[in-house]
Amino acid sequence: MFNHIPVEIDRLKRINTDNGRRYVTPTGDHYPSITTILSHKSKPGIDAWRKRVGHKEANKITRIATTRGTSIHKMCEDHLNNLNEDVSNLSLLDQEMYSNFKPVMNKIDNIRALEATMYSDHLRLAGQADCIAEYDGRLSIIDFKTSKKKKEKWMCENYFIQCAAYAIMFEERTGIPVDQTVILIAQEDEPPGIFVEKRDEYVPKLLTARDEYEQWTSK
Repeated sequence: MFNHIPVEIDRLKRINTDNGRRYVTPTGDHYPSITTILSHKSKPGIDAWRKRVGHKEANKITRIATTRGTSIHKMCEDHLNNLNEDVSNLSLLDQEMYSNFKPVMNKIDNIRALEATMYSDHLRLAGQADCIAEYDGRLSIIDFKTSKKKKEKWMCENYFIQCAAYAIMFEERTGIPVDQTVILIAQEDEPPGIFVEKRDEYVPKLLTARDEYEQWTSK
């Protein structure tokens, strides 16, 4: 059983715009999501990949990956909420992936929030964090990912930037500092990926990504 120490955080309304997802703050500001910022940062590479494999194949791969990610993410959320996970809707391969991944959550405890919507006036950003909890005894921003292929840490830069943003948002909203970010990846035909980094290592790259996005939307 996972212990929960809930922290009260405002639930934000989300809206979709031509420039990506926005969150509406209690004061009425419309801040872009950190995932929208990072999608813009990754767009040149994604466009090149789509051109290389073809749009039809790219759409198929993206659809399969999105479905898998959503399903396994729901299993993780149910498990951390001390609920029985229903794996019956998962493919056999995804069931195996989740079964292999589930033990890595044993280091999580004293959960402050799951699926928390947050924002930062300092960053002018918002988003929804998977999990804010202690990981191996240290308060962390924890993000769950899935991957068809094995990930190395250097491939996870955007993930750590995303978590750094969540850490700043959480501290701004609650006054509780979080200096550790943890990426847990369920991988096909591979053991789970476990990557731990310091928040402040990625703050400069976070600010650069935000500034570039703001410059693009202001044109």
